[in-house]
Amino acid sequence: MPVPHLPATSTGEAVAEVLAANGCVVVDDLVDPAVFDAMETELAPFMAATPYGDDFSGHQTRRTGGLVARAPTSHALVMHPLVTGAVGSVLGHATAFQLHLTQIISIEPGQPAQYIHRDQWAFDFFSFPAGYEVTCNTIWAMTEFTEENGGTRLIPGSHRAADKLQHTEADTEPAEMTKGSVLIYTGALYHGGGANRSGAPRNGVNITYSVGWLRQEENQYLTVPAEVARELPDDLLRMIGYAPGAYALGYVDDLRDPLAALRGGPPGSSFGPPEILPHA
Repeated sequence: MPVPHLPATSTGEAVAEVLAANGCVVVDDLVDPAVFDAMETELAPFMAATPYGDDFSGHQTRRTGGLVARAPTSHALVMHPLVTGAVGSVLGHATAFQLHLTQIISIEPGQPAQYIHRDQWAFDFFSFPAGYEVTCNTIWAMTEFTEENGGTRLIPGSHRAADKLQHTEADTEPAEMTKGSVLIYTGALYHGGGANRSGAPRNGVNITYSVGWLRQEENQYLTVPAEVARELPDDLLRMIGYAPGAYALGYVDDLRDPLAALRGGPPGSSFGPPEILPHA
């Protein structure tokens, strides 16, 4: 089954419907490719200084994180309304969702295909109930994605399969897409980075979201220092975690809302909706 594609004019609801059926979808040409030229300029020194990975992440692959703090251009991608609308539908069974991680994945020539996996295995390989999604993931094409240059490989429909299955590259389909397009897939979908048999790096902007009650893979509170965070808009701050993850999850000292605490709010700042449960 090939990876499905939708046009940039699609709604978040339409994207969510395809994700429910297939676990993955490419939205073609969603942003101007010039956005990624600007982002590459912002991140060039950080990408050059990033070390290569390991057996899983790739010995010829660099993963450069901290995009919210390092690349202001990334903010519009994190908060893109089509993406957040779709993510809100996929993860709507939880009280809230949050930014889970941000990184540039640069697969360099000679890198073999990655081990086929589920991203939700990051949570200590816990087997979540079938159909209960805990992450929703995006990979924006910073460069063109082709089968030759290591475009992400997926098994459409595998988000409904049993957990901890062993797959090979032969079981997968490539997500080929133009620069400026975005691949969206759920955390239960089996996938992996492709082998780069071309002569140039394949760069993708990986922005992932998770339900608000799980620990984030990228520690946003250290990755985005407080002095930087205070300069960001409230909606982005709440997305990176300055918001209740569920009732009574994430408060500061005397039940202060984390965003109020960051902004210097008084001790009486309310946290969470107290009407949900009776007072203890």
